[in-house]
Amino acid sequence: MNKAANFSLIKLRGIALACALMGAFVCVAPAPALADLKLCNTTSSRIGVVIGYKDDQGWTSEGWWNIPSNVCWTLIKGDLVARYYYVHAIDYDHPGVWDRNEQLASSGSEFFMCTEDKAFVIRGSARCESRGFNRTRFFEVDTKDEKSWTITLQDKVEQRAKNQ
Repeated sequence: MNKAANFSLIKLRGIALACALMGAFVCVAPAPALADLKLCNTTSSRIGVVIGYKDDQGWTSEGWWNIPSNVCWTLIKGDLVARYYYVHAIDYDHPGVWDRNEQLASSGSEFFMCTEDKAFVIRGSARCESRGFNRTRFFEVDTKDEKSWTITLQDKVEQRAKNQ
């Protein structure tokens, strides 16, 4: 083999090695973090979920998400638009509802927003009944201005046991 052919072969191997290393780097490089609002249903029941929040256009409530037992669901995709979100959830299989934060309720702070019995997006939280909506109590979730947040709902009995 002549010197020119040998040099070309070495150069080609170097390029192949560089590409292989770059490919390996791309494969192991961390994926960009997805910023979402998620809700994990760790209960033994199917649940229905409604959320509320305040964005640049004012108060909004929306729902219903039907979330099976032991499943996490993305409620809002992308960066969160608010620090505080409000949640109302219904247990479809056992009588129960998540609609208040016990610490805030004892201080007299309760949060109400408008809802409907079917899928909806409602702008505004005032005068729910006079606008033909239900007035529904929610509990507050402080995301601490994080870009992404996961809310976990658990069985009421399990939750009381953990609080004792």
